[in-house]
Amino acid sequence: MRKNNKFFPSTFINSKVITTISMSLVLVLLGLVVFLSLFANDLSNFIKENLSFDIVLQDNTNKKEIQCIQNSLEKSPFTKKVNYVPKEKAIKKLSIELGENPEEFLGFNPLPDIIVIHLKWQYANPDSLKFIKTYLKKISNSNIKTVEYREKILKTVTNNITKISFVLLNIACGLLFISFALISNTVRLTVYSRRFLIRTMQLVGAKKGFICKPFIISNIIVGIIASVIACGLLYWLIDYTRNNVLNTNELLNSNSLSLTFGSVFVFGILISSIATYFSVSKYISADINELYKT
Repeated sequence: MRKNNKFFPSTFINSKVITTISMSLVLVLLGLVVFLSLFANDLSNFIKENLSFDIVLQDNTNKKEIQCIQNSLEKSPFTKKVNYVPKEKAIKKLSIELGENPEEFLGFNPLPDIIVIHLKWQYANPDSLKFIKTYLKKISNSNIKTVEYREKILKTVTNNITKISFVLLNIACGLLFISFALISNTVRLTVYSRRFLIRTMQLVGAKKGFICKPFIISNIIVGIIASVIACGLLYWLIDYTRNNVLNTNELLNSNSLSLTFGSVFVFGILISSIATYFSVSKYISADINELYKT
């Protein structure tokens, strides 16, 4: 009898440890998928805001008109940053790149004055670009020669990010299914070892909610512990990647990390509680003969 008493607590503890480790590993994978999805979105926004929108001005545009256009752009809701590049500055930069000054053998400066705009990522899409081009014509008074924007690059970035997000979503769904099945089976071992206790509680008139409650609370605690372990592993992995692979902090913001860790805790609690509920429910509705099956 003493051997049995020692055996069951040992089995119970081992099953809890196995459940915690299994859940931690699954939550790390789910957390990585969430983080990569957020990272892909942040990367897309970063690229969009670094694609310049070049406004080439007419040669006869005076400084006052240029300043007026610049001021209007700075007040616009779609503008992140405006930079005026006079042709004198542009020719100096080109001369350094070419190693000679084109103005010396041409006899004139061939470059135009340019206003460089960086859009907010919310407006860096084909529909907004049409509106912005119309707006520029309205404020320019025919002082704008051409508007240059890398639309093909924008479309390529948008399409690639959409494809990546779709793949990550499918991976996340697959991991959710695997994690639920894995954790459900692990939790079922714990519930199976206490199936006779469940039947005894039923016989004395305990309701389904009363029977499920201690099991669910117990496994929610396991889910929280597994989430803490998973968050620790994720933080180490992300921090290592940031410092040794990417060598940048620009694309890794605190909001993405907070959402990732928050989702890990939500997944940990939901998966453990739902898996436990279904596992306990199975034995509550089981026939008396099924309880003796191994």
